[in-house]
Amino acid sequence: MILQSIKMAWESVRSNKMRSFLTMLGIIIGVMALVVMVSLVNGATGAVTSEISALGNDLLSVSVRDDKGSPLRLEDLTAMAADPMIATIAPDGSMYANVKHGYNEVRSSVMGTTAPYFAIEGLQLKDGRLLKTVDVENAAYVAVLSNDASEELFGGEPALGKTITIDGRSFTVVGTLEKNDSLMASMFRNYEVYVPYTVESRMAGQPYVSSFAVAAAGDTDAAEQAVAKMLLARFDQDDDAFTIINMSSISSAMDTVTGTLSLLLGGIAAISLLVGGIGIMNIMLVSVTERTKEIGIRKAIGAGRGTILMQFLIEALMLSLLGCIFGLLLSALILAIASHIAGTITFSMSADVVLLAVGFSSAIGLLFGLYPANQAAKKHPIDALRYEG
Repeated sequence: MILQSIKMAWESVRSNKMRSFLTMLGIIIGVMALVVMVSLVNGATGAVTSEISALGNDLLSVSVRDDKGSPLRLEDLTAMAADPMIATIAPDGSMYANVKHGYNEVRSSVMGTTAPYFAIEGLQLKDGRLLKTVDVENAAYVAVLSNDASEELFGGEPALGKTITIDGRSFTVVGTLEKNDSLMASMFRNYEVYVPYTVESRMAGQPYVSSFAVAAAGDTDAAEQAVAKMLLARFDQDDDAFTIINMSSISSAMDTVTGTLSLLLGGIAAISLLVGGIGIMNIMLVSVTERTKEIGIRKAIGAGRGTILMQFLIEALMLSLLGCIFGLLLSALILAIASHIAGTITFSMSADVVLLAVGFSSAIGLLFGLYPANQAAKKHPIDALRYEG
């Protein structure tokens, strides 16, 4: 009986191709809105989350706003690193300067730091070596270049051992870093030069540590509390004197925002599916009216109320699921195009989103098909046979 009802529903859908397509159009648009919007949000937030994770969930970034007359020095950071909650610590002073090699010149960010900084930030060495403790202690005029800075200054030629000038001061290049493939780096050129902190602080006229990076030894929150405790003791218990950015907290916040935004956009897109359901109900009512005599004949030869109800419910469900399938195919095409345009971000349909679309479409088909199917099922056979349209 079910198989026969499916065949009859398919014949009805196929015999009115244009009307069936227009009926499915609301479902198609609704499914596309639901799948594409949620997938775009998930893809974009996933890319941002991975960028944050790449920095390391064990990373703390600290900035000093007001030193209260008791500024931090390098030796103070060394003392802070002795805390068991802290793995490593490094200053990250910065300034902008004109960096030249021969006729090539670039406006670059000059980072003054120490040896542990590269491990904290996850920077990978390509050629040569990184900064050493002895470079900082001796205020050596050596530099490590980012990949973009090296290519801009040396045009792809080896940079090791060659000389660059930073605001007129000569530095020897001792290392170059691997290319940064992160989302932000792909959007902007990453011109950075890393020099010993003792050299950069002298050039910038800032002898004190105003910002530094911390890698937690274990629990990031515990490390944050340890750093905050030490800074509060130094800065007269004024928690406005400094700020601590906890990458672990940012990742958690991003996950919460992503979930909330996906639900919000999914709910907005679901409205389109409801509109599509109203279209299915409207066309099914028209179909019931057009096939009144058919209903009367089927009832006259023994078809029960349940049989008629099932026939029209299956037809409504079929329209909804066909619309869902077409919507999913078009969604996959749109997401593939969006991924190609974005380049560094991949947008794809997750199994959860597909199941949600199929489940919601099925529910819409059954819910909005129930009333027309019930109207057909409760028709009296004599009245249905007498119907002239």
